[in-house]
Amino acid sequence: MTVTDLESFVASFDAEPGYLDWAAYGPLSPAVRDEVRADAELLGSGRRAGFDLVGEHLLQARELAAGLLAADAEQVVLQPSTTHGLMHAIYGLSGALMLSRAEFPSLTVTATRAADALGLLDLQWLEPADGFVTPDLVRDALTDDTRALAVSLVDFRTGYRTDLTALRDVLGDRLLIVDAMQGFGAVDADYAAADVVCVNGYKWLRAGRGASFAWYGERALERITPVLSGWAGVDGDLPLDIVPQPAASAQAFAVSRPDALAASRLATALRHVSGVGIARIDAELSERAVDVIFFADRYDIPVVTPRDPQRRAGIVTLAPAPQDVGPLAASLANHGITVTVRSGQIRVSPHVGTGADTLRLFGDALAAFSSARAW
Repeated sequence: MTVTDLESFVASFDAEPGYLDWAAYGPLSPAVRDEVRADAELLGSGRRAGFDLVGEHLLQARELAAGLLAADAEQVVLQPSTTHGLMHAIYGLSGALMLSRAEFPSLTVTATRAADALGLLDLQWLEPADGFVTPDLVRDALTDDTRALAVSLVDFRTGYRTDLTALRDVLGDRLLIVDAMQGFGAVDADYAAADVVCVNGYKWLRAGRGASFAWYGERALERITPVLSGWAGVDGDLPLDIVPQPAASAQAFAVSRPDALAASRLATALRHVSGVGIARIDAELSERAVDVIFFADRYDIPVVTPRDPQRRAGIVTLAPAPQDVGPLAASLANHGITVTVRSGQIRVSPHVGTGADTLRLFGDALAAFSSARAW
């Protein structure tokens, strides 16, 4: 059954109270778990009809992803991960690629490996003091040699939401490659401003690992060489006794046949998000972020996440004093709160289904920490 209202969508969150780590992993939704069980039975039936039914999810997932992007399904290809989609895009580039050193390694490592391996890529590193890739930062760093910018839709450290529309205005005709891992399914973004969007469903979509796809727009299809294209990246049937050219569509950026079970999970998750609407999910998630910030402010714990809701997504990052990181993390754990502690910061990431019980536990943990803190 497709969820079509926010209340039912929120009610479908059944993780244990205290889970505030959706930016790390999204516990599978009940609908996804049900679909996995049903499809596993079909794949165990030994019947061709059962295999074919599960295989139908491949096209369904691409069509649903395209619908949420307001794009053509021919421009969407299923991938094993976000990084796979980004590798196809970046390995196929030539010229100067701009990106921040503060990006998640799916971008920084991929770009470095591509530059070292092929010698066709010149990396233009940005050094944002706060990690925010802003239009002004990009404008000041552009050169005549810049061919593309690779950026995260949402910064994994701080929750900063990138302004894709403004970046498009700054870049002009250059390519905009977007790692949407920390935003797709939870952030209402101007994806039409991008040329490549890569997504994994195991966080905000609650679809599990492997439930991934990449979208390549017209400019990307024209300018990115399908260097890593495999036997599945061609038009027609199995290419026996010949080696045809890569497909003219996004299918060119495929290596092998996708996992139908992963596509099933992805299609189920996308169908529910589409039924509710990204804008409604985004607005509700913004309220949960406000709740987290309220408690942080109440107990004088610094927040590095932007206060402007237009520049904030579902991540709220706390930056306590160095001597307070351990005690605060311990208090959260002792109160049953799951978060990510990394590099002296504490990343708190609610979802729309984060309930009052979890927020109460969070507030209690911060209160206990505050009462024991030495000023």
